Amino acid sequence: MPLARAAAPSSRAHVARAPSPSRARASHARARAHGHGHGASMGQQKGFVEEMRRVAMSLHTREQAPREGEKKTDATKSEQKPVARWTPTAEGYLNFLVESLAVYEAMERVVAANENEKTYGKFNNCGLERSEALRKDIKYMEERFGLAPREATGAGKEYAETLKALAATSPPEFICHFYNVYFAHSAGGRMIGRKVSELILDGKELEFYEWRANGGLDESLARVRNLLNETAEAWSREEKDRCLEETGKSFQLSGQLLRLIA
Repeated sequence: MPLARAAAPSSRAHVARAPSPSRARASHARARAHGHGHGASMGQQKGFVEEMRRVAMSLHTREQAPREGEKKTDATKSEQKPVARWTPTAEGYLNFLVESLAVYEAMERVVAANENEKTYGKFNNCGLERSEALRKDIKYMEERFGLAPREATGAGKEYAETLKALAATSPPEFICHFYNVYFAHSAGGRMIGRKVSELILDGKELEFYEWRANGGLDESLARVRNLLNETAEAWSREEKDRCLEETGKSFQLSGQLLRLIA
């Protein structure tokens, strides 16, 4: 399948935009916890993470999020089909894992860099890191299916370049991607992983979908959620809105990765 090109880091053209922050806050006043991982937990959400969650949910289709999804399904985009109708292959799934590794490595390197300690250091070793797990899974897929090693050359590489550029120029926009990638993978991503496992891996669950560090997934999500709220408290309203408005681009770039397996 031809791979759609990701937008250049500095470009805003032809990128799906999230609803305006004011509209998102008004139209999702009754937002509830959901199963797609964007900061959901028991009870009413608090802080800026809830604003990010509401905007993210508005960009789901009704099939993906019956209560809060607002986006119309686009039949030309395979990743918007119900997961039950996906037709993954070992080759495509390996490509997805390799391209995903580029994205997670980029985020992990940004938050671990000495020069970024003040801005992003609190997110280093947060427990949600996926690079080590992905390396193990990539090796497993290569060995099990006799597939040749490869490097990220498509959607993941370009997403990684976008993340590095945003980290240097606009922390609120980088944080938008950080939140959406990690939190979506923790729930919706796990559902996709289970389905792919059933179809091509005889039920084997890959390391990509296991969290063992720092108390496990729930503790890590709660900790990162608090750190995100603390970070946003220091932002102006304009910076918060810039973060929210980046959600559409995050969905676009993540969708290009999912097309590799859908």
